Amino acid sequence: MARNPTPQGSLRQRNVGSKKGAESPGVAPEAELDKLAKAAMRKTVTDGEREHKAALSLITILAFVTRFWGISHPNEVVFDEVHFGKFASYYLERTYFFDVHPPFAKLLFAFMGWLVGYDGHFHFENIGDSYIDNKVPYVAFRALPAILGALTVSVTYLIMWESGYSVPACIVAAGLILLDNAHIGQTRLILLDATLVLAMACSLLFYIKFYKLRHEPFSRKWWKWLVLTGFALSCDMSTKSVGLFAFVTIGSAVIIDLWELLDIKRPGGAISLPEFGKHFAARAIGLIILPFLFYLFWFQVHFAVLSRSGPGDDFMTPEFQETLSDNVMLANSMNIQYYDSITIRHKETKAYLHSHDAHYPLRYDDGRVSSQGQQVTGYPHNDTNNYWQILPLEDDKQRGRNVKNHDLVRLRHLVTDMVLLSHDVASPFYPTNQEFTAVSVEDAYGQRANDTVFEVRIEHGKDNQEFKSIASHFKLIHNPSKVAMWTHTKPLPDWGHRQQEINGNKNIAPSSNVWFVEEIPALAADDKRHEKPERKVKSLTFLRKWFELQRAMFYHNNKLTSSHPYASHPYQWPFLLRGVSFWTQNDTRQQIYFVGNPFGWWLASSLLAVFAGIIGADQVSLRRGIDALDRRTRSRLYNSTGFFWLAWATHYFPFFLMGRQLFLHHYLPAHLASCLVAGGLIEFIFNAEPIDEEEMREQTGKNGKTMAQGPRRHITARERFAGQSMMGAWIACLVILAVAAAGWYFFLPLTYGYPGLSVEQILRRKWLGYDLHFAK
Repeated sequence: MARNPTPQGSLRQRNVGSKKGAESPGVAPEAELDKLAKAAMRKTVTDGEREHKAALSLITILAFVTRFWGISHPNEVVFDEVHFGKFASYYLERTYFFDVHPPFAKLLFAFMGWLVGYDGHFHFENIGDSYIDNKVPYVAFRALPAILGALTVSVTYLIMWESGYSVPACIVAAGLILLDNAHIGQTRLILLDATLVLAMACSLLFYIKFYKLRHEPFSRKWWKWLVLTGFALSCDMSTKSVGLFAFVTIGSAVIIDLWELLDIKRPGGAISLPEFGKHFAARAIGLIILPFLFYLFWFQVHFAVLSRSGPGDDFMTPEFQETLSDNVMLANSMNIQYYDSITIRHKETKAYLHSHDAHYPLRYDDGRVSSQGQQVTGYPHNDTNNYWQILPLEDDKQRGRNVKNHDLVRLRHLVTDMVLLSHDVASPFYPTNQEFTAVSVEDAYGQRANDTVFEVRIEHGKDNQEFKSIASHFKLIHNPSKVAMWTHTKPLPDWGHRQQEINGNKNIAPSSNVWFVEEIPALAADDKRHEKPERKVKSLTFLRKWFELQRAMFYHNNKLTSSHPYASHPYQWPFLLRGVSFWTQNDTRQQIYFVGNPFGWWLASSLLAVFAGIIGADQVSLRRGIDALDRRTRSRLYNSTGFFWLAWATHYFPFFLMGRQLFLHHYLPAHLASCLVAGGLIEFIFNAEPIDEEEMREQTGKNGKTMAQGPRRHITARERFAGQSMMGAWIACLVILAVAAAGWYFFLPLTYGYPGLSVEQILRRKWLGYDLHFAK
């Protein structure tokens, strides 16, 4: 069959004289056309990379400028710098402290202080304390989160770039972070969130790089990015406990990935179950075991550095405290003997066990009848009415014997000569808890003998362990009813002199039932217990210390439930309904108010809803037999943008389950994810995807004829359409950045703390629930 004539001047005619063309007509032209197509594709890719690198460089420079601009202002302590600056100082002094957050970010601050030669002499006691007067290298401390915050913008861009998005989409996502006042404000101060957000962003970036190597499993690069993902996750959780949400994000993606590997019909072909087991084990090692070991490592550093006694001692058990040098227990604790006079103090509220010659009223406000017995209360100050004598159940034969763990005792109030008692009468505030009162010595050893017996139960104590002042944290358990002596901070009415209620708690497990003996006030001067043998610092295994600290962190974190004037609810965050006042200066009318860029937040929140709507509409269309999206677009929408939406959801919705105080800064990781979704949807809406190498190969066909005739015209049309779409994406990008820049500039005085604003200027910025200062 004769060939169609070739047009004059075509590639086929120009190659007619070649040897290869003569021997095999039609082979060389297709090969050369393929080379030209690949060369054009490589040029397109190179040009795209050049654009990406230029945009990334510009974005990074602007990120550093916006974070470092005026970072020395104000030159005094701002908001939570009182906590995290103080912790850095404690690290440098090696003084033990307690915080509900893991140590990684705080160690970074301490390392920065060590680099600049700071000795930790300033303890950041009060907001407004001068850094200049106290000679604190505060700019160096603030430079750390500023660097991390600037890098977060770059990482956001890289996430989009690695996911295959166009330059406008990448700029939109990174630009919303670049120009966001909340991200800027949080990363210019000595706070933890810059570390948290960067670690979260890195975990997404590294996992994407790992996932892109799914066709090269167990290669060196594959392992590298898997381990780096685990390391980023560990840094995230080692900064704040909410870093666990990033594990949920990555873990969900890993589960989906493993589920796909099990599919026998998957495009890459089925893998054997042993091979699947290797994949599962590799991910378990890289994303669970290694991150946990990294997490433990930071606590090991924490314990190694903090070797001296400090303000965190009271949060820990006596056994833990005795591992610290200069601890008061090593110097002052002594054995408690029967017939000693002692003062007993509540570990949590620091109230003394107290009694006085006053009685409970006949009826309480709710109509319940009391025993009208002598009041037993908690009193905050040292007083002779806090003195109790510890008595054995038997006679004087026990005098001089050491009290031990699990001993049964009575407590006599010395001033009123009454004995402590609990019985089945409801307490003033807690109808379910037992009343504590006191009865005469005659009744205590007569008809009320059983009700005056209490067990000394030392926390984590061993049988026959000696009961000591200061060192022995204990629960006083009422022997017949098995309730624990407990108190709380709500004051009694006037009849109780506004002192704390003491009652019997039926739930004896909580640590809020713990007390300690503070002193033995009437100890004779010649008592041999005054003689203090030289004591050595004790040691505990790392895991015992770690488990104890984890329990304390979890307990006290959950207790952060009191109201705060700037606390906010999760449903308020996506709409930016209120912020937080960080700092004010009355003389200059300057203030730092933590709030995001409203235009950026509202756009990102709107596009989150748009994404959900698009997915819902696509699913309904598919059910009705309408396939409106091509394969590549749907894959990008579900797998890439969907991954970003998953990151937002896993960093947002869990906060609805928390009962602790919550603030706007808790939304920052979720906000970063929402900006990624916004960038992805900009590309979807304008269909501005760049043509990649794989798509080019699919479109160039499998034989010379289609390559020579049809595909070339098809690619040209596609490129023309892509150019039009890209133009639309660029216009949308520039409009979004212009609006975001306007919002950033408008709220700039509140973010940077200067210049001071007039009443009229403040009122113009008093949007929604923004409770700004100097508004009148």
